[in-house]
Amino acid sequence: MPVVVDSNDDGTVAQELELEQMRSTLEEAIVETLSNLSKIDRDFPRLALSKRNRAVVRAVNPMLVTYLEASRDLCETDSILFGAALAVCPIIDAKLSMAGRATGQSSAIPAWRIRIEERIAKARALIGRLICFRSGNTRPRIVRTVRMAFAGTNVSLSQPDII
Repeated sequence: MPVVVDSNDDGTVAQELELEQMRSTLEEAIVETLSNLSKIDRDFPRLALSKRNRAVVRAVNPMLVTYLEASRDLCETDSILFGAALAVCPIIDAKLSMAGRATGQSSAIPAWRIRIEERIAKARALIGRLICFRSGNTRPRIVRTVRMAFAGTNVSLSQPDII
């Protein structure tokens, strides 16, 4: 639930109730990130530096001190800062992408699979052209492909047993 933050001209946050809500939201987010380190997607929107956003960050920064002083290592510090960012986004109405959060997996095809499928497609095209050459097709494009396939080997296209 987003918290409405009112900022004065000097950038201070006005109401104590909002500070307590922010503190509880921050604590929940930090506890969540510390317990689910590997399951959380770390994709945040880029935020504008408006007066309102600065006021929220200025209000959250002092709350982080106790958590950061108690952190034991860099991983825990990273998780605390991530939790703070996770808590601040709904307060300033920033939209978080939900890809990968609910199920733990994204619906997109992994990059490694796409690369392997592209390599397979190129290999199939090369095999098809080699078969065309073997059956007697000597069009320039086929011959050029066969020459490139055998480049760096001791095989010459003028050899009688190449086909």
